Amino acid sequence: MTAPTRVPVRTRTSADLIRAEEPVLAHNYHPLPVVVARAEGTWVEDVEGRRYLDMLAGYSALNFGHRHPALVEAAHAQLDRLTLTSRAFHNDRLAEFAERLAQLTGQDMVLPMNTGAEAVESGIKVARKWAYDVKGVPADRATIVVAADNFHGRTTTIVSFSTDETARAGFGPFTPGFRVVPYNDLAALEAAVDETTAAVLIEPIQGEAGVVIPDEGYLSGVRELTHREGCLFIADEIQSGLGRTGRTLAVEHEGVVPDVLLLGKALGGGIVPVSAVVGRRDVLGVLRPGEHGSTFGGNPLAAAVGTAVVELLETGEFQRRAAELGAVLRDGLADLVAKGVVGFRSRGLWAGVDIDPALGTGREISQGLLGEGVLAKDTHGSTIRLAPPLTITEAELVSALGALARVLGRG
Repeated sequence: MTAPTRVPVRTRTSADLIRAEEPVLAHNYHPLPVVVARAEGTWVEDVEGRRYLDMLAGYSALNFGHRHPALVEAAHAQLDRLTLTSRAFHNDRLAEFAERLAQLTGQDMVLPMNTGAEAVESGIKVARKWAYDVKGVPADRATIVVAADNFHGRTTTIVSFSTDETARAGFGPFTPGFRVVPYNDLAALEAAVDETTAAVLIEPIQGEAGVVIPDEGYLSGVRELTHREGCLFIADEIQSGLGRTGRTLAVEHEGVVPDVLLLGKALGGGIVPVSAVVGRRDVLGVLRPGEHGSTFGGNPLAAAVGTAVVELLETGEFQRRAAELGAVLRDGLADLVAKGVVGFRSRGLWAGVDIDPALGTGREISQGLLGEGVLAKDTHGSTIRLAPPLTITEAELVSALGALARVLGRG
């Protein structure tokens, strides 16, 4: 039997490559029909050379754009020296990364991990250990209160407290120890907290749910309640943090300092997976050798890139850009209300846009934007998310809004 002739990847068209994925990749994603081959700044290019303005930025993993020169330089320099030791040994990049990240976030200690879901899992373990060792909760009785419509990842523990049936169905039995309350409801939260509560875990802004922003006073209310009831406040800033909303952290909009922060996505600069649990010394200090770990967590390459990310944020430039251009995004979306947009929520360079269902689903609108040379992604129903790199120019942002207006006008 003659073996089929394999076409080199570099000469395949987008359609060829999309067809080639079907039999060999697990079908856990439903990507838009574009095959990206190159990227720079706010722009990507497909295998045929078509260019697209990136208005998703890897779900905030690319806050500093594609291949930011400072981040690429840091990665190249470290690749020539040392990439991995495991935490069986020290490396010469980790201390500076931890020190500067702790200082940037106003916390004491850092637990380095790789992915956002790992940071959430690690935060859950830390909260339970703290509850047993410090708070005195009886063994195996610690509870964590979470919000409905949350998105913290897709591991088996995390989907155990998801309210998204697509994420849950078929993956039980589920991990116990979680109580789910409505988001943005302090009374419900207070009713769920008791002497077994180790922590309240919430997103300061719910990203996957459609960039849902709580009422003013909600986050400070969570902080006051957790202080009063003697449990931890864990803020999942994996999508909302590191400049996205116009502040380093979304909790800063209410002047709130949680006990524990979960960071990821942009912490790796779009180059390598980097995440971290950052918190008070009396909280993260409950961990002892052997109780938690990660072969790649805190590796020298990740630490070098993460330090370069922190350096960019220390200038305040990206936070200012997100705040200033966020006003342009907000005003542009306001102009589209009643012109195909039925509502939106935005903070900094992050928006959830509700499209008139009569014009199409969120995916159909995203496909229309693809035809206009703009990359965006739907979430639930007819809602799309916009989260461009913080390096986007005002002209590029206005152009993307114009593309959305044209797509809606054709609906």
